[in-house]
Amino acid sequence: MKKKYLLAFALSALAASSAFAQLNDTLAKAKATGKVVMGTRESSAPLAYTLGNNQYTGYHVELCQRILKAVLPGIPVEYVAVTSANRIPLVQNGTVDIECGSTTNNAARQKDVAFALTTYVTEVRTAVKSGAKIASVADLNGKTVATTTGTTSVALLRKNKRAQNIQFNEVYGKDHADSFLLLESGRADAFVMDDNILAGLIAGSKNPKDFKIVGETLNVEPIAIMIRKDDPKFKAAVDDYIRKAMKDGEIKLLYKKWFLDPIPPKNVAVNLPMGKILSELVAKPSDAPAEEFNK
Repeated sequence: MKKKYLLAFALSALAASSAFAQLNDTLAKAKATGKVVMGTRESSAPLAYTLGNNQYTGYHVELCQRILKAVLPGIPVEYVAVTSANRIPLVQNGTVDIECGSTTNNAARQKDVAFALTTYVTEVRTAVKSGAKIASVADLNGKTVATTTGTTSVALLRKNKRAQNIQFNEVYGKDHADSFLLLESGRADAFVMDDNILAGLIAGSKNPKDFKIVGETLNVEPIAIMIRKDDPKFKAAVDDYIRKAMKDGEIKLLYKKWFLDPIPPKNVAVNLPMGKILSELVAKPSDAPAEEFNK
């Protein structure tokens, strides 16, 4: 009886060890399970958003689709909607294999997950209604400021030297669309978030002319595809594809498609030309965290 118990225990430990090893080898996990799971966002246009009926699209979604087709040919992609709050845990526990949304690569997050080479750079700014008398951080004194649960935007606002002597109320949306609704409905006076997300939400709103992006840049943030930590083979495969896409011009074409040309569902252009920092990163790729950009 004791031998049977020890054998069962040994087999169980071996299975657990094998599962753990496979979790840290995304390529092997995908081949063993017959699928690769992409985590993406529902309202982070134009980087990643839903068209409904489990259809996801956007700059990072399409880039990830191309990467996965190249490194895992023939393996079906399963899509899972993630939020700012759960995206890191879902990558860590193996539910999601690759997260293709709007996640900032920073030093704190690098302790829990890994990031591919930077493929977008955003500036954290403020969206307000066109008629609002808000043009800078100082004008937020006494106002209600919205942001999204699980993001760093309000923390960045509070750390900004121009915000040291002002008081404002905070309200949180469960996702970016919900946060924008707080602004749209008048429950918030401003929405602090990445400029690309703000521009995408404004472009997709009922009346885009009713909103504007104002104020100082609160932070420069490198946005990257997120993968599990300690999986060098998968990171190398993803980085190699991105590096080649940058060298041969594929990234610039994708950028034009999603940031300059009209995009679904309303066929309205976001109109955000590629900035200087991203242009430099296309020429010289890097996976440096946000702290390196804001010294």
